[in-house]
Amino acid sequence: MERIRSGDAEIAYEVLGKGAPVVLLHPFPAHHEFWKSIAEHLATRYRVLMPDLRGHGDSGVGEGPATMEKHAADVARVCDAAGPGRAVFAGVSIGGYILFEFWRRYRERISALILSDTRPQADTEEGRANRLKSAEDVLQRGPEPFIDSMLPKLLGESTRQRRPDLVQSAKRMMMKMSAEGIAQVQRGMAARPDSVETLKTINAPTLLLVGSEDTLTPVPDAELMRQHIAGSQLRVIPGAGHYAPFEQSEAMLPLLRQFLDGLAR
Repeated sequence: MERIRSGDAEIAYEVLGKGAPVVLLHPFPAHHEFWKSIAEHLATRYRVLMPDLRGHGDSGVGEGPATMEKHAADVARVCDAAGPGRAVFAGVSIGGYILFEFWRRYRERISALILSDTRPQADTEEGRANRLKSAEDVLQRGPEPFIDSMLPKLLGESTRQRRPDLVQSAKRMMMKMSAEGIAQVQRGMAARPDSVETLKTINAPTLLLVGSEDTLTPVPDAELMRQHIAGSQLRVIPGAGHYAPFEQSEAMLPLLRQFLDGLAR
């Protein structure tokens, strides 16, 4: 893992392969290894950058809520350190929230977007209150009860029934987060702005992906993005939940390669 300083936090990232750059942003509460099986295949043709987002994995959380502005600045600094002036950026869940902010601030760096299992809407008042309560609860009770409560929401029913190995792997990945990291990332997500209007400004090639069993950011959220991002493509991944690229990497990889190879042509 490489490391850089970004504001008040140290950000860790891994680089694989050579070629046109692709930056992969993982979901909450995972880390860069969420992408590992896909990244290893992409690295045969592309240079793949995988940061641990602020508060996740080996990256520090810094002071105060991990806002989308902080995350976007972190990603920009990783790109400054690793070299790509422009890249394809892919984000899952919070990775998508960050990319909406990144587009608003650094759109000249984006050659194309891949948005998976995310949504442009801000939290409702109820959703915001639930996030802030969970942030307080995790500081009192520790990460494991929170993570155990999240697993059924993050992984699709098919994965939970048929792939206990993936369930255990997901939990191990999530348990790398500290209580403070979970709390500050939740607070940052609760404060994120609505990005529906931002969608209408996106003029980069965009691939939209969503697990058919995703209950947190379901297919209608992906359809809303497709309607607002001109020329975007939407693909639904069967048998996958909110962690679709992790749950169904073999189904996801050909879609990513087709999109990326098409950009190269």
